[in-house]
This record gives sequence, C-alpha cells and structure tokens, in this order.
Amino acid sequence: MNPIRRLSAITLLVTATCLALGAGLPPALAGDPIFPPGARVGMTPLVGLGPAKAFPGFETEDQSVKVVVGEFPAEAYSDVANSFKAAPAADGIKPESVETSAGTAYYTIESVKNGANTVRRYSMILPGGTFSGYVAVQVPENASKIYTDDAVRQMFASAVIRKQVPVEEQLDLMPFKITELSAFGNVRTLAPGVAIILADGDEVTGFEAAPFMVIGVIGSGPTQPEDRDRFAQQVATTIPGVRDARITVSEPMRIDGAPGYETRIDATSGKDNTAVTVVQWLRFGNSNSLRIIGSAPRDQWTKAFPRFRAVRDGIQPR
Repeated sequence: MNPIRRLSAITLLVTATCLALGAGLPPALAGDPIFPPGARVGMTPLVGLGPAKAFPGFETEDQSVKVVVGEFPAEAYSDVANSFKAAPAADGIKPESVETSAGTAYYTIESVKNGANTVRRYSMILPGGTFSGYVAVQVPENASKIYTDDAVRQMFASAVIRKQVPVEEQLDLMPFKITELSAFGNVRTLAPGVAIILADGDEVTGFEAAPFMVIGVIGSGPTQPEDRDRFAQQVATTIPGVRDARITVSEPMRIDGAPGYETRIDATSGKDNTAVTVVQWLRFGNSNSLRIIGSAPRDQWTKAFPRFRAVRDGIQPR
C-alpha cells in the first residue's frame, strides 16, 4: 500500500457516531501537553476533548470526535516522508506538514462516508527516534464548524514525544499485577491493557539478542483438558519473529493453582538469525487466558529460565 494511503488508513482504527454539536468558534487548546496513559505520543487537546475511555487518546463527551494516538516502527516515518516528497498528491489526497517539538510531522485530510454520514479524517505521523508516532482524528460533518482544519492543525503542532513511559504507569494498565520484574531493565507496552514486553535489550539493539518476555491476555482457550495440548502448540506457532521452530516440550501443569500448559521451542529469531529457546506458558481462565512468552539466545537459556519463571510466579490477579 502507498505510504500516503496507509497513513490515511490509520483513521479506520476509530469510529464515530455523528451527533450534533452545533456551530461555534473554533476551540482553543486546553492547556499543557497530555500523554494518554502508557503512550509515548502526547499533545495539547482542543477544548472539549477529554481522556478517552476505550482507547489511548481523547474524545468529546458524546464520543463523536475522537483522537487516537499510537506507534509505528521507526522506518514508517521516513517511508511516509519520502512518499510525500515524491508524490505530493498521491491517490487524490493532498499531504500537509506541520512543525512539532519532535520535528516535521506529515498529515493528510480527507472526507469519507461512515455509513450514511460524512466524516473528516486526519492522519499524522511524526518522528520518535526509535519509533514513529501517529495521531488519527475523526470529526463528523456536523462538528466540523467547531473542530476545523485549522484547529486540528493547531493541535497537531502541539504534539510531543517522550522516550520512556514510567514503568508503574505501564504496569497499572494491565489487567493483572506483575510483582516481579526479575531485573529486566526495559519495560514497554505493546498494546495498552493487553500486552507488555520485559527485556534486557531495546528497540535500538534489538530484543532477540538478549532475554525478553512478552506477557498478555488471549481468548479463554479450550475448556476440555484433552484439547489443550493441540491448542498450546497451535498458539506457539504464532509467536512473532520465530522461524524454523521445533517443539521440544509440550505438557500440562498448574500455574498459580489454575490449569496451564508449558510449551518449549528451539528456533531462530531476529534479523541476525539468533538461535533461541522459547518457552510459552498458558494459564487458562473462564473469560480469557494469560499468555507468557520467554525467549533467550540458546547460550543464555540456563540463566534466563529462572528469571522467566520468577516473573511468571509473581503475576497476580487484580
């Protein structure tokens, strides 16, 4: 997909019901920049926008105007910037730019149909160093006289980046408590309230070259014990970045008193084809299951595995 079109498509992440807001003067910015919980992208929201309840960002009280913030890989920004310069009006969408404290940001504006209603969609990408920040805004037509193109541009110009999110802020978003970090120095939210990574490496050096863990929730899984082995092995094959995988262990166990499953894999991972050993623990629940993944280079496995187990045993319900 063309990067300009891809940037525009970001706004499909948000939906809005067109509710009448009435006409008025363009709203002013509401104060100092605000970072949604767990996010590395923040901004000064326009007056009338408060913290969103169901996603990282802001929304009006009636939830008709939405602002979503998030992240893309670092290279996404340069891809979009190069496309903007090479094809300034690709796919009929005129690109715009605005200066922010993080650097030049690029954004698009388009009017599209959302069911029977027309909405104005804005998509912005900005540099974050080790990541690309993005902001998607959706304004229904009957709010466009208040939340104008100029007002949204003013909000985009206020965008800021923070390199790190406080660890406790990230942990507080998860639906479970992580009481033991086992000396992992890098903690980063992958999806707010859904998945988190604990790592010795980082986005610059790469996670695969050192031990790391991914902890999150998935669907509830099979209710019958005899179906759990097949389910655990199938889920293990979906671990991102793992290639040439060979399952070496797959067996039931109890995790914190609940039925669980342990699966171990020998594989290669990362751009350097690092030989790794991976463990996946599933703790089955009624409404969802806890999934814990630990990965380490094979020559570091012996020291890494007790750390993985300590983190697993320190996870508690809220």
